[in-house]
Amino acid sequence: MAEAAVRKLETAETKLYREAPNNIEAEQALLGAILVNNDALYRVSDFLKAEHFYEPLHRNIFEVAGDLIRMGKTANPVTIKTFLPAEEKVGELTVAQYLARLAAEAVTIINASDYGRAIYDLAVRRSLITVGEDMVNIAYDAPVDMAPNKQIEDAERRLFELAETGRYDGGFESFGDATKTAVDMANAAFMRDGHLSGISTGLRDLDGRMGGLQPSDLIILAGRPAMGKTSLVTNIAFNIAAAYEPEQQADGSFAAANGGVVGFFSLEMSSEQLATRIISEQTEIPSSKIRRGEITETDFEKLVACAQTMQKIPLFIDQTGGISIAQLAARARRLKRQRGLDIIIIDYVQLMQGSSKNSQNRVQEITEITTGLKALAKELSTPIIALSQLSRQVEARDDKRPQLADLRESGSIEQDADVVLFVYRDEYYLKNKEPKPGTEEYMQWEAEMNEVRGKAEVIIAKQRHGPTGTVQLAFHGEFTRFSDLAEEDRMPERFE
Repeated sequence: MAEAAVRKLETAETKLYREAPNNIEAEQALLGAILVNNDALYRVSDFLKAEHFYEPLHRNIFEVAGDLIRMGKTANPVTIKTFLPAEEKVGELTVAQYLARLAAEAVTIINASDYGRAIYDLAVRRSLITVGEDMVNIAYDAPVDMAPNKQIEDAERRLFELAETGRYDGGFESFGDATKTAVDMANAAFMRDGHLSGISTGLRDLDGRMGGLQPSDLIILAGRPAMGKTSLVTNIAFNIAAAYEPEQQADGSFAAANGGVVGFFSLEMSSEQLATRIISEQTEIPSSKIRRGEITETDFEKLVACAQTMQKIPLFIDQTGGISIAQLAARARRLKRQRGLDIIIIDYVQLMQGSSKNSQNRVQEITEITTGLKALAKELSTPIIALSQLSRQVEARDDKRPQLADLRESGSIEQDADVVLFVYRDEYYLKNKEPKPGTEEYMQWEAEMNEVRGKAEVIIAKQRHGPTGTVQLAFHGEFTRFSDLAEEDRMPERFE
């Protein structure tokens, strides 16, 4: 009886104790290849980091060898040993003897990337185990104030980070890495059409002032009703998606060389209404005529051609009304994993919900939403354009150009946003002040109307990394389309 119990205990122990996935032989083989031929490092340096090694000594060797090679020096057992702890022992061997043994038993450079990939995959599996263990432990001992949804959201975020980067620690990075990222961004801007560091909006003057839409920026686009907020953002969405050109990366994935994949959260309009708007903008057929069917055969051919083009562009629409910030983040992460994601557009912030549905304090809820959007922009490293309403106090002023103080529930929106843009059309307000025809006031009004007709202003009220100011755009009300204004020096020659 006692023997059976002991046997049972032994079996349980064997089942319980499992070593984390690792392959010491692969690590030794790769390090040996690097020590014999330094070029082997460049076969793996795109995806393999020191922290992916299981054995701490191997991490040190890889890090020191990498630093020496990047400085243009030779990394071999003799040059490396001075930078490693001399007193450390590997079994019976000293560190110097161990390095010599690694080089002596080295594999050929041809296999270096295979070994590197095996080491990387095992490191990701170890990280997955850590995430899984944390999930189980938190689920068993969850604090009272932590709802299950909160834990699901946290686990999903960590898994997404792991899937995107192969790590989920989110800790400090060296200033050297940050500098390298900054130089890479400058290089990308130099290579990209228009020399922009961010994604081009397709509107020349706006890009010139903002340098494109920057990764991890929260951009608030606000305006009073009928100013054209949704029109401007659908124009930008179409321009970005239509300009999309994928480029293969070193790890086999694809990133946007120009344009990008657009995720559009339309809380106000259905996807069909949004598509009608975009078709109207592109074909120059008024959307009211499309809805009523007042179109000619030529118009219909234009619509069909435009629809065929739109089917190919990477513009994805989510029309869930009243979506919460947690749901939005989960769907954005999923889209990024499945199709890629370069920009998120939300129409509009005030229609979103916070996590607690019975929240009485709307300002607090908006604060939670804008803070969540800023965190999501940083996590996904994509710009987020969020539309916002303005309070009615604008209408009470003589000059109806919006100001930062006009943002509804404004404190958090103004604080969390990296860029705040206002859309303003003088034509809209002036049109409602039409005096009696034939009077002197009418002549003056008509002159003012001719000055502002078909024009819109995008006021950059706040920009963390650039100048503020106003950008003039052309607005075609019939087709709800914004475009660049023709400049005087680019106009054809006129003869009086």
